[in-house]
Amino acid sequence: MKSFLPIRRFLVIALILLLGMHHEAFAQTGAAPVHGLGETFLQGLKWGFFAVIQPCLYAMFPVTVTFFLKRSQSRAQGIRNAIIYSLSIVTIFTVFAFFLTLIFGSDTLYQISTSAPFNIFVFVLFMIFGISFLGAFEITLPSSWTNKVDSKASANSISGIFFMALTLVLVSFSCTAAFIGNLLVDVTQQKARMGPVVGFLGFSIAIALPFALFAFFPGMLNKIAKSGGWLNTLKVSFGFIEIAMALKFLSNVDLAYHWRILDREVYLSLWIIIAGLLGFYLLGKIKFSHDDHLPVNDYGHPYLTVTRLFFAILALAFTVYMIPGLWGAPLNAISGWLPENKTQDFNLEKLIRNIQLTNSDSGSDASGTHTIVVTPKKYTDILSSEISGVQTFFDFDEAVAAAKIMHKPIMIDFTGHSCANCRKMEAEVLSTPQVSRKLHDDFVVASLYVDEKKELPDNEKYTSKFDQSYIDNVGAKNLDFEAVIANSNAQPLYIFTDETGKIIQNAGGYNPDKQRFLDILTKVAAVNSQRFPSSAAVIK
Repeated sequence: MKSFLPIRRFLVIALILLLGMHHEAFAQTGAAPVHGLGETFLQGLKWGFFAVIQPCLYAMFPVTVTFFLKRSQSRAQGIRNAIIYSLSIVTIFTVFAFFLTLIFGSDTLYQISTSAPFNIFVFVLFMIFGISFLGAFEITLPSSWTNKVDSKASANSISGIFFMALTLVLVSFSCTAAFIGNLLVDVTQQKARMGPVVGFLGFSIAIALPFALFAFFPGMLNKIAKSGGWLNTLKVSFGFIEIAMALKFLSNVDLAYHWRILDREVYLSLWIIIAGLLGFYLLGKIKFSHDDHLPVNDYGHPYLTVTRLFFAILALAFTVYMIPGLWGAPLNAISGWLPENKTQDFNLEKLIRNIQLTNSDSGSDASGTHTIVVTPKKYTDILSSEISGVQTFFDFDEAVAAAKIMHKPIMIDFTGHSCANCRKMEAEVLSTPQVSRKLHDDFVVASLYVDEKKELPDNEKYTSKFDQSYIDNVGAKNLDFEAVIANSNAQPLYIFTDETGKIIQNAGGYNPDKQRFLDILTKVAAVNSQRFPSSAAVIK
């Protein structure tokens, strides 16, 4: 077992690094940022590496490599067969993605990813995967499928090697399905037509690479541990994580339709419990029927490995970190995962910020500054500002009317209920004291939700000139407006206009550089002050 330690440590370090790369969540949908093809490829690699260390794939390394060694007459032939086998795995997954794109198209996939049926479906799917990982049942394909394919794999030919690869894909379905589901969620957010193909190319390379390496260097097989207790612990840990991620998808629908089932404090409470249970599981305080016993020392007493202890510390530290969020702490590290702040009944941080800004406004009145009060009306029954201390409009025409009265520029905030980077931008940049103060004093802010499902009145429904689609709800109207004004459908997106709606500057999307955003605000406000040097108004 000692010879295995370097590889095991490598796997643990790789897991930590991969988790760090995915800063936006295992499951992120809705008005999410558009991934470049390079990032999509990395997402595929990440999910592939997660899948390849699951028990049903990990255990196939010795079996598969031994199969190739026995059927190869020479080392050169063995290497050739291993290359064909690896390329077959890559081909199977990539062809699947190609047909997925061919049937639906990248734009359709993105629209599907923002829909309520898709998010509910993925919620149920992830719950099933999570419960399966916890050991309640196994997800397998019909045995007749794998038996039929396996019979063709026995042929000593290139086609036989291909069917051996197909057998691997089918047999490992119970372990890879959950990670394929995660990858599908990622690639549906990719607008480039080749996004799904590139994502599954990365996924298949991550799966094929270990089999190729062990075939090239069969001596490495002696240095890997048998699948067993540690792999089961890893699988159960993924079960807890999958269940936590499933809540994100249910939250997406809950926010869009204002069901108020998963308000921020309810969502956080569930995450706190799940993370706490994971910590106790890693400490050995919770056991499932298929779990191995903890190792025992020379005195017969069970003990924790150092690796398991450190992962338990991380899980419990994360649990403690989330607790202040129940009272409104911003929790910037995970803000993109959480429901909107406005769904929290008691938010101490937001309350304090609003009081500070109100007192500051009172001081300006006493000094003689002319204050004009313009209050948003439309959609305020269902929407409220996500920017601390800043009153926002939710209809662009209403914002333009207010800007004309106050002679202030407009910041259009294209956002979404399920937009992870929108929440991060609001927490890390827009709600910081300097930025929110500037927005409060010098701008009219219009937060336009592109996934708001509230139906438009009949006299406001129309057919889009951009793509001829029928616009019948608020979100579709805002998304159509974004396509027209910015030729984009990515969120967040911040565009500054004058009081007539003419663009002054497109500030782009998610960028956590607070000073950059402050500089843009200062520049736009300076341009406006040159046009209206005597204007001084505050939105309340």
